[in-house]
Amino acid sequence: MAKKDTYTGADIQVLEGLEPVRKRPAMYIGGTDGTGYHHLLWEILDNSVDEVINGHASTVEVTLHKDSRTITVVDNGRGIPVDIMPKLKKPAVEVILTTLHAGGKFEQGNYIHSGGLHGVGSSVVNALARKLLVEIKREGKRHVQHYARGKATSPLKVEGPARGTGTAITFEPDPEIFGEKLKFDPELIRERLEAKSYLHKGMTVIWKDETASPSTAVTYKHDGGIAEYLNKVVTERNKPVVPPGSAVFYHSRESEVRLEAALVWTEATDENIRSYVNGIPTPQGGTHEAGLRAAVVKAVRNYIETHNLSPKGVTLTAEDIREGITAILSCYVVEPQFQGQTKGRLNNPEVTAQVDGVLRPALEKWLNDNKSIGEAAVARIILAARAREASRAASQAVSRKTAVSHRLNLPGKLADCSSTEPGTSELFLVEGDSAGGSAKQGRDRRTQAILPLRGKVLNAEQASTDKVATNKELQDIVSALGCGIGSDFDISKLRYGRIFLLMDADSDGHHIATLLLTFFYRHLRPLIESGAVHIAQPPLYKVEIGKETYWALDEADRDRIVREKAKGNAKPNIMRFKGLGEMTADELKTTTLDPKKRMSLQVMIDNPLETDRVINDLLGKDVSARFKFIMERAGEVQDLDF
Repeated sequence: MAKKDTYTGADIQVLEGLEPVRKRPAMYIGGTDGTGYHHLLWEILDNSVDEVINGHASTVEVTLHKDSRTITVVDNGRGIPVDIMPKLKKPAVEVILTTLHAGGKFEQGNYIHSGGLHGVGSSVVNALARKLLVEIKREGKRHVQHYARGKATSPLKVEGPARGTGTAITFEPDPEIFGEKLKFDPELIRERLEAKSYLHKGMTVIWKDETASPSTAVTYKHDGGIAEYLNKVVTERNKPVVPPGSAVFYHSRESEVRLEAALVWTEATDENIRSYVNGIPTPQGGTHEAGLRAAVVKAVRNYIETHNLSPKGVTLTAEDIREGITAILSCYVVEPQFQGQTKGRLNNPEVTAQVDGVLRPALEKWLNDNKSIGEAAVARIILAARAREASRAASQAVSRKTAVSHRLNLPGKLADCSSTEPGTSELFLVEGDSAGGSAKQGRDRRTQAILPLRGKVLNAEQASTDKVATNKELQDIVSALGCGIGSDFDISKLRYGRIFLLMDADSDGHHIATLLLTFFYRHLRPLIESGAVHIAQPPLYKVEIGKETYWALDEADRDRIVREKAKGNAKPNIMRFKGLGEMTADELKTTTLDPKKRMSLQVMIDNPLETDRVINDLLGKDVSARFKFIMERAGEVQDLDF
């Protein structure tokens, strides 16, 4: 694009109506990826749930149609107003769907509690939808209007009589905005709807999935509320409660601050809090979560002091007290201040003290009334504190052997790179000395370091922190990375911007990669969260057709290459690599090391809860979970590699 030398009033552009939304959709829905795609549905769904929260509706029905792109949300609420607004001379529903900051939630008389107060949700969905149909039942009539990309394509019409009241919105996200490949995820929607049914007692949620074969319909209604929801979450995480079979703390308060909270201590090593504001999930937490955390710490400290349970030789921190807690917190705030339109975090400063003030005395009373649970929880907290102290001592022992700037202390088998800039440096963790030799010869010595690993590394899911800290292979990895481990972890001292797991493309290689990923997830998780960890993708097959050489990742890739490239009488010569050690330095460089040609997978944590469960099931001490996994999937195995 040519650079303009002038800047005048003619260059100023005014976007009207819903044009700003289509021009900059990320400002309103966070992005045009799968998260933004589903955010459109959450906006419409939350409007229907707001009718339930405020006592105007009892049922919400969601239907995903066969194309996986069109979805319908129906409620039996009051129905969006259809009367003509004198100032704009348009039906109210059309104003709501075509104008930013138009809605009935600015005045508190219409909605006491609401998840959407910006007045942009429905109009944003309309702006980013290829087509949208709204059907409203009010005053005995059925009103219908069609829209496309934010504009009405038909007037509001009455199409016959109607029984009851309510709103139905059917829409399809616009592929011009989101691309042709994105579709709605049935399982993600089902989970969100099931969560809604727990959060709002008495609400009936109906989920219809026409993409399933045969199509399915499920009804959710959970009168047990969030206490029942908490039991479900604890069961899914497969972390026993402390003590076994103990009751869940549950507290509900309607006056002043309307909130519900349920929590229990488990044997997990982290805290897991799911929080909601006016029914909206807040995955990034906020001031309400801060209030819950403060309440737990204060209540437990008071309980310990009252019953003289303070331990000797160790100081209990707030993190020790909250370790292992699984909690559900649902707050209703009259004027919620969310961070951004996607509402991932609550910012109201007054809510922290409100939640703390309600929950602290309630939790303290519950602990005093249930001393067996209280004492078991305190014992678990003291154990966590002693484990933390032991972990700190072990990590300090590792840190003494960890090199940050003193290269003399680096592992002897590490072939380091000459660059000292983490942004341009890469570390390859390579399976076996043989493959390590080829990798050392084929690497770019300026920016690529090679650390060979011998055999299968320690299973960090079953081993104690002390055992992990003293394991030679894992100790070498920590030393090479330079960032420390445990409480001494400091990502600013990381010596390599990218870490690649380079294993054989067979079952043993996959196993070693899984063990390493478990170690990184449990002990160096910030490296995964920052996007530094990658899985290299070496080829399993070398396919020569005539004078051309192709590389195949697996059998399916090999068959595709043969099908597409072997024309006429050309006979492919196929070689299967038994391991990386069989590849020459040039072959390894061409296929796996060269940044311009290689393939790799960046490791990301999409769902922490699911990741935790899978790692625990497949690598934890509970053998029954693995047995169940194998038995459920035995029919899927076509070729077993012993």
